[in-house]
Amino acid sequence: MFENLSDKFERAFKVLKGQGQITEINVAETLKEVRRALLEADVNFKTSKEFANKVKEKALGQNVLNSISPSQLLIKITHQELVELMGNQNEEINIKANPGIVLMSGLQGSGKTTFSGKLANYLKTKKGKKPLLVACDVYRPAAIDQLHVVGDSIGVEVFSDKENKNPVSIAQNAIDYAKKNGFNVVIVDTAGRLAVDEQMMNEIQEVKNKIKPTETLFVVDSMTGQDAVNTAKAFNEKVDYDGVVLTKLDGDTRGGAAISIKSVVNKPIKFIGTGEKMDAIDLFHPERMADRILGMGDVVSLVERAQEQFDEEEAKKLQRKIKKNTFDFNDFKSQINQVQKMGDMKDIVGMIPGMKKALKNTEIDENAFNPIIAMIDSMTPKERSMPQLINQSRRKRIALGSGTSLQEVNKLMKQFTETKKMMKLMSNKKNMMNMMSQFKKMGGRMP
Repeated sequence: MFENLSDKFERAFKVLKGQGQITEINVAETLKEVRRALLEADVNFKTSKEFANKVKEKALGQNVLNSISPSQLLIKITHQELVELMGNQNEEINIKANPGIVLMSGLQGSGKTTFSGKLANYLKTKKGKKPLLVACDVYRPAAIDQLHVVGDSIGVEVFSDKENKNPVSIAQNAIDYAKKNGFNVVIVDTAGRLAVDEQMMNEIQEVKNKIKPTETLFVVDSMTGQDAVNTAKAFNEKVDYDGVVLTKLDGDTRGGAAISIKSVVNKPIKFIGTGEKMDAIDLFHPERMADRILGMGDVVSLVERAQEQFDEEEAKKLQRKIKKNTFDFNDFKSQINQVQKMGDMKDIVGMIPGMKKALKNTEIDENAFNPIIAMIDSMTPKERSMPQLINQSRRKRIALGSGTSLQEVNKLMKQFTETKKMMKLMSNKKNMMNMMSQFKKMGGRMP
């Protein structure tokens, strides 16, 4: 996410490295690179210029403390301005009515139907809601079928009527159905177009006026950069939506839409789509996004994702096994499964401070765990629970059964042993204190 932009920001701040003070000359040189980075990321020209001027004004008005360098100070100011530019804080979706009604809008191909399913899944699994999806694209039967497929995959009912060609009527009937059947959130997926046109705008305006949604969201493909911002502006002038959804942030995103959409449209980004799976949806937090843009990682989001997969009883059981030194391949596989459930591996690595830079130009294989799972599955139940039994002949059998090589099995055994040692070390409070002490001596930096 935002790799190119992050790299350009890093190069910009190198101008100040090794310099003892902030001057108008070195700040101007740095901000010239910052502004160029924003423009190349397809950020609005006016927004880029105003952003650079604000950072310059704040930087020249501050003294550099002995404890930080000029580059660190400028990074801090840039971070603050990025957060402000993107909206300062997360704004939640309004579904407080009974039922709460969410109207989805956007161009065709923006990921609107898929996101409708993601939102339904999010509200169902994380907010305890009973959502109803509504298919109001009367022009494309395939869109109705797609929403049914999405609904089936997440266990959410879909209301549709292929015989009815009036989206207002379909939406109203769906809301009546929801009230009678105990649904407390209705998500209305409307028709998209290949471009903004009057017919589309008039139709969605009519739907909005008749059903009076508690929340209207505009879904936009973040990979389209400044075009996304222009489209968002055109939609807002007609529909006056409440918030923006940025999809496909896991792709080759330049960052322009995320950075400038709030300043241009004055509507908050509420959600981001970070992958194809139905759980690949995150709340948009400006501060966390600024962290990631400046290569600082996003530890808070990483912890939140981990907590979602965290089972307290399983964790206590695992802790007891580690202390007794009985951690086995069943536990090892369980931990891998939990990591896989956290989402896209490249995205997860990007959340760890320092890792994005350390693994630059390294291809992260999403299927890297598959051979490990296959090797563990090729072990007998006794071998999984008693790894010490796995001798050379057993290793050959495991390699044959899993379609891997003996070298790969040997590597897995080594990884398992090292993981077991590390977990034993971390379970000991005294050792943890020593590790923390060493970390502080390093200045709290990644090694």
